[in-house]
Amino acid sequence: MSFFRALEACPLIAILRGVRPDEVLAIGQALVDAGFRIIEVPLNSPEPLRSIEILARAFPDMLVGAGTVMTPQQVADIRRAGGTLIVMPHGDPVVIRAAKQADLVCVPGVATPTEAFGALAAGADCLKMFPAELLPPVALSAWRAVLPPGTSLLPVGGITPDKIAAYRRAGAAGFGLGSALYKPGMSPSQVADNAGRFTAALNTMNEQ
Repeated sequence: MSFFRALEACPLIAILRGVRPDEVLAIGQALVDAGFRIIEVPLNSPEPLRSIEILARAFPDMLVGAGTVMTPQQVADIRRAGGTLIVMPHGDPVVIRAAKQADLVCVPGVATPTEAFGALAAGADCLKMFPAELLPPVALSAWRAVLPPGTSLLPVGGITPDKIAAYRRAGAAGFGLGSALYKPGMSPSQVADNAGRFTAALNTMNEQ
């Protein structure tokens, strides 16, 4: 499944920072059952490449990749592990170009319109608005007025179910979900409960 088809099917990206390889399969299954289609394992997690490999093999219809990607070498390592998605905290054009040369989806982090335009020029597929705590819906709306038509913006950082509606109304294409979805030590059932709250917020928004 392509990134944008996955995002259209479920605009929620699970960020499993701190997940371990011995628990990632069960947590991944809970997310799949909840309707999620994109999972990110940040590279500052324990054995992240092993977790990515496990998820990619178990869920071939999911888009699985890594977050906190900082170097071209990490891009190569993620590709070898079976990852197809590169998520960055910054907009380094060298890393973006490495991801695109490897035929991977690249979502760099940006905090200003200048960074956003630079990341798009380097080949970014869409943009991670980070940290979203400092970029409210009104900022997203203002960015959409000047960025190229069709640019997908994903708020990440502090996103909770109650914030979904305002960002969606402002034009958010999706969301990266961190600690409100998963924290180290959570059981699969806890993750499933949290995932249900996010999907319920989406459904409520769609019904309005």
